[in-house]
Amino acid sequence: MRIFRRNSEDRPRSGETVSRCADLAIYGADANTDPAPRSGDLTACEECTQLGEHHWAHLRMCLSCGHVGCCDSSPRRHATAHFEETGHPVMRSVEPGEVWRWCYVHQVMG
Repeated sequence: MRIFRRNSEDRPRSGETVSRCADLAIYGADANTDPAPRSGDLTACEECTQLGEHHWAHLRMCLSCGHVGCCDSSPRRHATAHFEETGHPVMRSVEPGEVWRWCYVHQVMG
């Protein structure tokens, strides 16, 4: 049986298997259902561009609103800052060939 948990305090009961978090289940794995990037650009970090910077490691897109921000390997870490500001739980990589998603709340990749 697969059980999707909403938060880490809701522990599995005996015999249950937690396969991944409920937030990842909500957003699913189909990129065709993802929001459009709110800036219209999947190739640039919104905040870095506004600052006139064009140096980041990788880009991530929020699956709640389409915000595109730089990853934690980048100097300014705008994707994580977006989560901390908004509470939007799931982002995905927008790097070519990468299809993974990350839930900040549960710290789970899907």
